[in-house]
Amino acid sequence: MNPSRAIDFTLYLVTDRRLAGNRPLTEVVRKAVAGGVTVVQLREKDCSSREYLELALNLKEILPPGVPLIINDRLDVALAAGAAGVHLGQSDLPAEVVRKCLGPEAIIGLSVENLEQLEEARNQPVDYLAISPVFPTPTKTDTGPAWGLEGLARARQLTTLPLVAIGGLNEQNAVEVIRSGADGLAVVSAICAAPDPEQAARRLRSLIDEARRAG
Repeated sequence: MNPSRAIDFTLYLVTDRRLAGNRPLTEVVRKAVAGGVTVVQLREKDCSSREYLELALNLKEILPPGVPLIINDRLDVALAAGAAGVHLGQSDLPAEVVRKCLGPEAIIGLSVENLEQLEEARNQPVDYLAISPVFPTPTKTDTGPAWGLEGLARARQLTTLPLVAIGGLNEQNAVEVIRSGADGLAVVSAICAAPDPEQAARRLRSLIDEARRAG
């Protein structure tokens, strides 16, 4: 990771239009950022490349400075939209290839589902790791067994990279997840499906801050 660039992973929103109901994605994201979201990842699997790009451009337009837009998987969309970076899964393009295409300043994240993948990530040009899933989650079913809090704590011991926890996170477990070593919480339904995304984000942010103050 470029040491000259500070990235705030505190509250990381992963989009899902299906959970947003009839609300425009830009509305949900705008409210979430107003409530304290610090990173936005566009992850939409059910749209064409053209629509994906339009969504990316629309989000980039409304995000304030300091809140980066990360594109899930799609290097082409990230390049076309001028996004801040790309988030990769284990079956996506290799991080080395993405880094060569996006350059040294891009933010590249990688999901890791077990300790073996975590170990392999040591030698990859990534800026952060997503510990996925911490708890079982209905929004992403193609992952391995859940890490749990003990697995997250173990991962924290094994790497100096920032760790973003994802999978089944909500107000009930946010404090424990931060205390177990996560640098940030990535959420999908906890914000996208909330009646008031701004208030949902604000409550989560408050819990994260509380956990950090407690040490």
